Amino acid sequence: MKKRHEQKLIILAVMLLVAFNMPLLLLFDSAQSIGGIPLIYVYFFSIWAASILLSLFVIKRYYE
Repeated sequence: MKKRHEQKLIILAVMLLVAFNMPLLLLFDSAQSIGGIPLIYVYFFSIWAASILLSLFVIKRYYE
């Protein structure tokens, strides 16, 4: 794997560490809901899905 792709994945991992840190999670821990789903679940799973898509994009560009 090229060095810049490794660096992108490391940056993504650090961003995920920050995004799933307790102070940020507590910002979304409220009684509000989107479509009947609590806001913290929407935040958690949207960050998770975005991380999968970003890592897929980085890995896919590596193999081309």
